[in-house]
Amino acid sequence: MTEMIVKPKRLHGVGTRAANRSAGSRRSVFLLVIVAMLLTIGLGAMLSASSVISIQSTDAQFDLFTKQVMWVGLGLAALVITSFVPYQMWRKFALPIYTLVIVGLVVTLVIGDTRGGATRWIVLGPATNPITIQFAEFAKFATLSLLAAVLTKKGALLRDIRHFVVPVVAILGTVSLLLLAQPDFGGILLIVIPAFVMLAASRVPLRFVLALAGLGAMTMTVLAVSADYREERLRGFLAPFDNALGSGLQAVQSMVALGTGGMFGVGLGQSRARWSWLPNAHTDFIFAIIGEETGFAGAISVVLLFALIAVVGVSIAYRAPDMYGRLLAIGIVAWLSIQALINIGGVVAVLPITGVPLPFISAGGNAMLAGLAAVGVLVNISRASDRAPRAENRS
Repeated sequence: MTEMIVKPKRLHGVGTRAANRSAGSRRSVFLLVIVAMLLTIGLGAMLSASSVISIQSTDAQFDLFTKQVMWVGLGLAALVITSFVPYQMWRKFALPIYTLVIVGLVVTLVIGDTRGGATRWIVLGPATNPITIQFAEFAKFATLSLLAAVLTKKGALLRDIRHFVVPVVAILGTVSLLLLAQPDFGGILLIVIPAFVMLAASRVPLRFVLALAGLGAMTMTVLAVSADYREERLRGFLAPFDNALGSGLQAVQSMVALGTGGMFGVGLGQSRARWSWLPNAHTDFIFAIIGEETGFAGAISVVLLFALIAVVGVSIAYRAPDMYGRLLAIGIVAWLSIQALINIGGVVAVLPITGVPLPFISAGGNAMLAGLAAVGVLVNISRASDRAPRAENRS
């Protein structure tokens, strides 16, 4: 009789663990399918949006598209690698990685290539086919990983404001000052805002988070109007049609492209905005090309895919086996989601334009590589949650 009682319990435990593993695998697969769909949409949009500028710059219609395919391939390789690297390794090497990125940002300011008044790129290799490194893209993960490690280590000490303010201000302040010197205001937003989302999810008392967030918001507001080009962008956002050929050009042409698309678009490869009407059509404003060619239906599909990434990512974070995994997952999800929100918000003219690329879709090798590698980390956290029970306060 005893055996008959014990056996079902054992089988029930095995069945529960198997169910948990199955649920975790489904989350990982679902996340990867969503990212694959965005990559496919992005390559299709790039093929159209970049063709004109490729012909103008190199006489090769598919030059930029070919480079994007290469970066997607490298990014997918990075995703595979990071999905198998135990995420706790990022905690162990968080400080060295952050230090390396800080050094890279300093070197960029010294020897970096200046374009459009910004010094953000280190160019290596021959002029005909150079390799460009943009450390600001890797600073996002490096900063969020170190912040997650510090918040996890501090634990209950975070209730003391000294243990909270000093490391947080040091980590965020250092990278923000270096990005401001480039200048890269959008890059600062994509580090600071996800960092505050992580703080809100940690053991830091909410009053500390709100106080620092208020101070940060005031600082950002001052920075937004302290430089002429940022003030001009703000004017272009508030009244784009007042200077439709100047500060409001991108916003106006983006709205024209989206309006032209209607419900189902003008057809794939039939964009008119790409013919030099809309600047940066293949980078910051590729969402406008998607809206023009596939209409509201295609544009809202992209928005929904990013919303699904946020939902699946939060689910992965909630089931993370420890606090570091949870905070890191939350930081990555916030980074990718907020970056998509800022880009799309600028394209549809509900947010100021900040020059932020659309994750997995816009042209840009470093952004593609960093974003896909971060997705691999999320996959690894999800896989780890299948193997270990979730611990609410485990460090």
